Amino acid sequence: TLTREQVLALAEHVENAELQAHDITKVTNDFPDMTFEDAYDVQWEIRRRKEARGNKIVGMKMGLTSWAKMAQMGVETPIYGFLADYFSVPDGGVVNTKELIHPKIEAEIAFVTKAPLKGPGCHIGQVLAATDFVIPAVEVIDSRYENFKFDLVSVVADNASSTRFITGGQMADVADVDLKTLGVVVEKNGEVVDVGAGAAVLGHPASSVAMLANLLAERGEHIPAGTFIMTGGITAAITVEPGDNITVRYQGLGTVSAKFE
Repeated sequence: TLTREQVLALAEHVENAELQAHDITKVTNDFPDMTFEDAYDVQWEIRRRKEARGNKIVGMKMGLTSWAKMAQMGVETPIYGFLADYFSVPDGGVVNTKELIHPKIEAEIAFVTKAPLKGPGCHIGQVLAATDFVIPAVEVIDSRYENFKFDLVSVVADNASSTRFITGGQMADVADVDLKTLGVVVEKNGEVVDVGAGAAVLGHPASSVAMLANLLAERGEHIPAGTFIMTGGITAAITVEPGDNITVRYQGLGTVSAKFE
């Protein structure tokens, strides 16, 4: 476990890597005994630093939400991070790659809540009842660790590789869409590069929101009403470079697109 001073120093170190777009070695190199709790302490301190600077926290995100990925990484629960206001890019807008290190994109379904959700023991039924609407979204992830050499504790401390997100303009009532079978097609420069369906996210994207409520409960936190939550990648993470155009087509929910420059 880390001391308060170590948490503060690590938060500054990791956040500077994000703000200045330079890579760092994974934090567990220096702190091999760091726990997930330590890593979330660092993440919440980065969040506090942003808020102190005047940034608003506009949502939450889940990562590692595929059973296959969890098995591969030897973990039992996904991880979460927060979304700051300047992470938001308008649909059809431009993502400035000079502000990023090695960006990748993932197609996701986002939920917006109309009632608070509290764990432990939060389940899909409660999530669906508390959902105002779902909306398509694309997450841009950008690990700050050099050569993608990291472990999960380091990723949590790095705010789960969060950096930018693009939200579509078409929302749907959860009663009107089958989120398990909802299909997505990812196109890069006009070519299909990946396809997937909502069930890739823990069997059902609402399951991801329930898990977030349960993870937050471990820190005495909850999901307030009106929270925007990205539920995790339906597709694999796809590398993007300057000059790339991406379009993600969502069954019944339109498209989300962006340019990378």
